Amino acid sequence: MRQRKLGSLTVSQLGLGCMGMSEFYGPGDDTESVATVHRALDLGVTLLDTADMYGPFTNERLVGRAIAGRRDEVVLATKFGIQREGSSRRINGHPDYVRRALDASLERLGVDHIDLYYQHRVDTSVPIEDTWGALAEAVAAGKVRHLGISEASPATVRRAHAVHPVTAGQYEYSLWSRDPEARLLGTLRELGIGLVAYSPLGRGFLSGEITSPDQFAPDDFRRNNPRFQGENFARNLDLVAEVRSLAEAKGITPAQLALAWVLAQGDDVVPIPGTKRREYLEQNVAALDVHLTPEDLAALEKLAIGTDVAGTRYPEATMASLDN
Repeated sequence: MRQRKLGSLTVSQLGLGCMGMSEFYGPGDDTESVATVHRALDLGVTLLDTADMYGPFTNERLVGRAIAGRRDEVVLATKFGIQREGSSRRINGHPDYVRRALDASLERLGVDHIDLYYQHRVDTSVPIEDTWGALAEAVAAGKVRHLGISEASPATVRRAHAVHPVTAGQYEYSLWSRDPEARLLGTLRELGIGLVAYSPLGRGFLSGEITSPDQFAPDDFRRNNPRFQGENFARNLDLVAEVRSLAEAKGITPAQLALAWVLAQGDDVVPIPGTKRREYLEQNVAALDVHLTPEDLAALEKLAIGTDVAGTRYPEATMASLDN
């Protein structure tokens, strides 16, 4: 598989998001999930993405089991900063917590270092310089090789980068979530930071396989996501229909078209579509062979999906907690 650069870190052109293997998208199957990770490595996918809050904690353990004996094939990324205790969550960027969270992640993953360690969300009550001071210490100690940040504003990225180089910024980026284009991408490129695109398939909507909220398991978090509710859902289905039409004209799936679009946004952009099944993983990897012509890109731009999508990316309270 071809490679791309996130700052100074070389990774596969496509990564694998592991979150859904343990939570948020209905029941999982650990056996199939481990097989999916193994198949990803066999296909040349090196970047595996997890976080301590997925589960919580269970996804890191799952990924750790899956990569046992194959650690050298993996660029391992995990995150800290969303602290879960029972049903409550808080964003925590205190240096002492950074150190505790890192050591706990290393133990769960069964590794002696993490290749890419992200601040999952910015704690606006703690100076970013303090959080990143602790992260810089972790790099100096050899526990972490590269640092990343997620859902941070351009100003915060600059402040973090001044303490220690930011290798990658992880943001939701897809045909229907194009917020990074407004101010963020320019900042990342000025500083030499790569963009890791999470939810490049619009949390599955852009696959074209979701036709009703009734398809979601009772605990699927999309039931509470504004884009998947009521009139928003119906309106967004119309947008997906247009993507499907363009995909069919090229003889590919809507998901492959959506991934090819993200891949076409620059060699410093690496999508990490999540899946817990080998079948969908293989379909996603096949998107690497899709060539989008200037006419294809113009047709997708004409759809203006990113501006016409109905509903916010997260519920109101979650949106308010983001560093904007």
